[in-house]
Amino acid sequence: MPEFPARDIAYVIRVDEIVWGGLLLALSIAMHGIGTFQILRATNAFAERTSEAVAHFRELKIGIVILAVWMIVLLHLSEIAVWAGFFVWKEAQPNVFAAFYNAMLNYTTLQAGYLPLRWRLLEGMLGMTGLLTFAWSTTTLFSLAPKLIEEALQAAAERREERASA
Repeated sequence: MPEFPARDIAYVIRVDEIVWGGLLLALSIAMHGIGTFQILRATNAFAERTSEAVAHFRELKIGIVILAVWMIVLLHLSEIAVWAGFFVWKEAQPNVFAAFYNAMLNYTTLQAGYLPLRWRLLEGMLGMTGLLTFAWSTTTLFSLAPKLIEEALQAAAERREERASA
């Protein structure tokens, strides 16, 4: 029979750990859903308000995508902050800075093993949250970018037609 470290044998998944993890995951998904909807609204409103300028300066189209990416990054950071705040509240991390750093690494699935044994399950749930929200963010960008690319191509075609008729 293989030998297991004593800390692994002592670990038992608790109901409160599952409940807290489920609540944090649900809160993160809700934040992401509301946030991505608002990001799409904001970028579409910005694109409409600047449509004339954008028709003359194609570079502004990429500026809208960059704006959306910045907002998505801030959204992800706010979700990480919720998890980090929980870890500090439950005294699973020494301070908010360590909690945020470790939560960010776990959210991006780069690290695990930083929480006390009592909260071990949350590391996996935080990684799942990151995977789900990054996939959602990618979908948001994929829905935004083609529209902007199509508009840029249409504006370029209109300029070519204007030059050809002149």
